[in-house]
Amino acid sequence: MKKAPLIAAAIVVVMLAAFPFLSPEVYYLSFMFSVFMYVILASSWNLIGGYAGYLSFGHAAFFGIGAFATAKMAALFELPPVLTILAAIPAGAIAALVAIVIGYPCLKIRGPYFAVVTLCFAFVVDLAVKNIEWLGGAEGIWMRIMDVQEKLSRSIMYEVMLILMVATLAVAWWVGRSRLGAGLRAVRADEEVAETMAIPTANIKIQAFVLSAFFPGVAGGLFAYYLTYIHPDVVFSINISILIVLMAMFGGGGTWLGPIIGAVILTMVNEGLSTFARAEIARIIYGTLFIVVTIFMPDGILHFFLKRNRGR
Repeated sequence: MKKAPLIAAAIVVVMLAAFPFLSPEVYYLSFMFSVFMYVILASSWNLIGGYAGYLSFGHAAFFGIGAFATAKMAALFELPPVLTILAAIPAGAIAALVAIVIGYPCLKIRGPYFAVVTLCFAFVVDLAVKNIEWLGGAEGIWMRIMDVQEKLSRSIMYEVMLILMVATLAVAWWVGRSRLGAGLRAVRADEEVAETMAIPTANIKIQAFVLSAFFPGVAGGLFAYYLTYIHPDVVFSINISILIVLMAMFGGGGTWLGPIIGAVILTMVNEGLSTFARAEIARIIYGTLFIVVTIFMPDGILHFFLKRNRGR
């Protein structure tokens, strides 16, 4: 990586880290927390959906697994705030373990079949959590809040989610420039040809799938503690899976920068729709965006504008 982009990225991270010290309103801290979270989710999904071309609609399941795993660990062991935040890491590991279990059979199928299976997986996990009382059932789980002022607690969670976003983007950047990333792009181009070139397609797909599940699991754990209450309808919502896919594809799947652009833009759109539009209208707009992106910008807005500039 060249020095100039690295320095620019470091400056941006420092500025974002300093933002809470400017005493902004709690709303802006919450909004930036959401931006960081969706950048993590979109960039993680991009590892399997963008680089490898395996369209997954089940990543809300990993997000929800991380959320409920963190909440249950906090409740069972009566963890203090610091340990509850750190519990999000083993919660992410649990989500990654689940990805290993379902990844081996699911990654043998491709195209729309894989998309449907992952979507069904998210529904199955949602129903299982709702019907198992020990996991919280349909009532959800309450968590102990930090014994500090609201703005301070929001600032702490803001900084923690920022750290996770930086770690996720660093891993995504490394994957894009590693042999793993090259193998995933070969799988996306033509998996049969990749296999004839002695590329271990099964291993690299499961590695990408596990990485793409781990970070959403950690993000789900942090999100659970941020809300202090979680319910299956919130963390296993199909809207989360659709938003993740739409953000990555809108920005540019298979690139490092694309999911960041898509997550930032569509988080702002999502915030506006949540404030000024009904849920039904929001779903119609998301569906329309998905169709427009698929037809007119299949490689994302980043590639679309780069192509237009080259044409000029």
